[in-house]
Amino acid sequence: MSTQSKPAVVLLSGGLDSATCLAICKDRGFLPYAISFRYGQRHAIELKKATAIAHQAGVAKHVVIYIDLGAIGGSALTDTKLTVPKHELASEIGTEIPLTYVPARNTVFLSYALGWAEVLGAMDIFIGVNALDYSGYPDCRPEYIAAFETMANLATKAAVEGNKLRIHTPLIDMTKAEIIQLGLSLGVDYSQTFSCYDPDDLGHACGHCDSCLLRQRGFEQNKMKDPALP
Repeated sequence: MSTQSKPAVVLLSGGLDSATCLAICKDRGFLPYAISFRYGQRHAIELKKATAIAHQAGVAKHVVIYIDLGAIGGSALTDTKLTVPKHELASEIGTEIPLTYVPARNTVFLSYALGWAEVLGAMDIFIGVNALDYSGYPDCRPEYIAAFETMANLATKAAVEGNKLRIHTPLIDMTKAEIIQLGLSLGVDYSQTFSCYDPDDLGHACGHCDSCLLRQRGFEQNKMKDPALP
């Protein structure tokens, strides 16, 4: 099977990183299948963006999986009784794991992606995790991804039969500014993306959560205005 016809599952949140990751997947010649999750997140508006991005990119199929991580709580993204941390500047973001960390989220998401990959006969999964300009989440680190890939190749029928799965993390060691620069070169329409953890009732970004601040800094470092802002 040629690379041009090889299917790949891409985790697509509707944010800046995942939209760039999808563009990279396509640029590398894979046929992308996009998977998104409604998991009880307060910023579920991102799913509308994911749908638009998937359509614009011409993915083979886009599925939205419904799960309820809010049932176990533990995160400001899934429990409205908890407050999303805010800052004035990106430089104020600490190094500790923040309250926006969702317990086991990437493990759950990658497990669904892995299952769909098996069904599709896909041996490649793309995820836009980043270990530089990010909020300190433990499931965005290279060692976590390597461990999950090892587990996947022990746990699946395809791998046991000799078809090894690979998890691609093309953004893992890039700054937000570098990610934006690469995405622009690949034609990513960042006006269609949404990154805020705590939007208002009209779906406007708060401008002060970790995700907003890191995004803003990335565009500023590219000497441009965020095209998603009015």
